[in-house]
Amino acid sequence: MIRALLRDRRGGGAAEFALVLPILLIFLFGIIDAARLAWDYNRIAKATQMGVRMAAVTDVLDSGLEEASYVGFATSDGRMLTQGDRIPQDALGKLVCTEDGCTCAEEGTCPDTDEFRDQAFNDIFERMQAIYPEVTSDKVRVTYSGSGLGYAGDPNGMDISPTVTVSIVGMTFSPISLLAMTAFQLPDFRTSLVMEDGVGDASN
Repeated sequence: MIRALLRDRRGGGAAEFALVLPILLIFLFGIIDAARLAWDYNRIAKATQMGVRMAAVTDVLDSGLEEASYVGFATSDGRMLTQGDRIPQDALGKLVCTEDGCTCAEEGTCPDTDEFRDQAFNDIFERMQAIYPEVTSDKVRVTYSGSGLGYAGDPNGMDISPTVTVSIVGMTFSPISLLAMTAFQLPDFRTSLVMEDGVGDASN
């Protein structure tokens, strides 16, 4: 009877399928996860592009940056800027803005902070959320830094034309191939543009 049982091959196909099935499922869900990850990467990157476009052509988040006058500003090489002089890149450090306000990341290189424009930040965030609904406002950063553009005492608007960088930070990805039991930290996404008019609340 034992010899007959060992020779019985009925159900062999089902046993082999049961052994191969987990590998097939991991492979299938791995392909799905790769597609999901690429889709998320593209959406997050596009959200930063839309956000920085909005930030570059609408009101700056800190009105102190808009009102700053660079006439009489002492440059790093000891010059004093006069009316019409080009503003050097190191005249502005990093002014980092979140939903809670703006802070200077490099002490002494930012104009005095004044009014934080909540609505301007919300406009940028809403434009980004239209592309990537999963983003939350606490993940958004808007940074102003020196670009080497702008003229001291410009009578037609802001003296300085800073580089604006919009970032999405701290996002995670949960692969279904691992039953979503673990989440991987995604890198920070950022896009930069030079500030244009810096006035208004709409962008094309």
